Amino acid sequence: MHIEFLVEEPSAEAALFNIVPKILSRNISFRIHPHQGKKDLLGKLLPRLRGYKNWLPEDWHIVVLVDADDEDCRILKNRLENVANNARLVTKSNLTIGSYFQVLNRLAIEELEAWFFGDIDAMRSSYPRIPWNLEKKAKYRNLDAIRGGTWEALEREFKKAGYFSSGMSKILVAREVSMHMEPERNQSKSFQVFRQGVLDLIG
Repeated sequence: MHIEFLVEEPSAEAALFNIVPKILSRNISFRIHPHQGKKDLLGKLLPRLRGYKNWLPEDWHIVVLVDADDEDCRILKNRLENVANNARLVTKSNLTIGSYFQVLNRLAIEELEAWFFGDIDAMRSSYPRIPWNLEKKAKYRNLDAIRGGTWEALEREFKKAGYFSSGMSKILVAREVSMHMEPERNQSKSFQVFRQGVLDLIG
């Protein structure tokens, strides 16, 4: 079995490179394809999925992961589903009894960085000066409802702790935090929806 991951940007690639093996069994291969942002990914998605349709083996699957940002999650998810349907690929949402799905569409709400807030222990493993009580702050109790940009909130917390005074490197943080993440303990609901979807995909 093999899974193709289509993601927005290199920071998502860096994170999934470490996270995905912790979810998959060892006999499942995967490849991650980063894009130059959400607009680039969505603009190329239909022709790319049509290309997959022409040769995709039965034991290959596709996972599309995009940030919800400030968009309506239902509208964005429906857009992804419609693209897959137009490419004549079966998604988890339109699965029929007795068949299997080829495409899993998932959203990081509001951004991928919410998944890092979901595992503060992983953040501390890479950046020990992160406060021990960070997850107890009221604004971080609902990780998928952090307003004003999850990336910006993460950068503020790093700067308060004495890191990245000249600006946070998204790729570096994604790589270093994800190395220590434990999927089962992550408190982000959108991460757990992603994790469960991948588990369902591999049966």
